[in-house]
Amino acid sequence: MSATGRGTPGQSATADREIVISRVIDAPRELVFEAFTEVPHLSMWWGPEGFTTTTRAFEFRVGGEWDFVMHGPDGTDYREWISWTEIAPPERIALLHGESRGDPDAFESVLTFEPDGAATRIEMRTVFPTKELRDEAVEKYHAIKGGEQTLGNLAAYVTETLRKGAES
Repeated sequence: MSATGRGTPGQSATADREIVISRVIDAPRELVFEAFTEVPHLSMWWGPEGFTTTTRAFEFRVGGEWDFVMHGPDGTDYREWISWTEIAPPERIALLHGESRGDPDAFESVLTFEPDGAATRIEMRTVFPTKELRDEAVEKYHAIKGGEQTLGNLAAYVTETLRKGAES
């Protein structure tokens, strides 16, 4: 076995280029999936704590694109682009994410939505083109903490949506 664990059962060949973040959200899978697929929902929770999002274009379909700007709490704007490569409601979404179409540093993410009793287990598996790009995202942009905060924002949003729905 190598130091990186390559060849170890259960570990992928891309492990040194991956970030995997998961969370159990106390909401039905269909609602959690829907929160990923519609702009009015996405604009309420997408991004790490303190960020807001402005959508410039959005077309949720395989080959469609989401062109948006994330506004950081320090006033910095981050132009972002996503193209969906697979959509299997309400189980799975695969996408390519970069700064713009044709970004050579774009990374692939696969989101899976699994029932966990009455809740949903969401896993976000991101694979970068190189280990260096993965390490830069973790060290410079705090990608792991940001991803955890993003799923935390999603959890808060969908559970609040459920609570409001139960009250009406």
